[in-house]
Amino acid sequence: MNFDVDIYRNKDLFAPVVFRSDFNDFEAINANQAWSLFFSIGKEDKELGFNPEVGRFFTNLLIAVGVVGSIGGGVFTYLG
Repeated sequence: MNFDVDIYRNKDLFAPVVFRSDFNDFEAINANQAWSLFFSIGKEDKELGFNPEVGRFFTNLLIAVGVVGSIGGGVFTYLG
């Protein structure tokens, strides 16, 4: 039987993605990676896959919620 005891010395094994040495090189990430990190609380950057439409959907949804909230707040403030 082969026991690999060096696996526990790897500091990147159980660390969140944002603290791994290969991720933290100040490189640009795409919207999918950003939303994956947000939804997985920093544990995985490929959770949503590689389709760029998913990241755009969540970005546009966030913008739409902000616009509707601002318009709704303005309307109800003016009417109230």
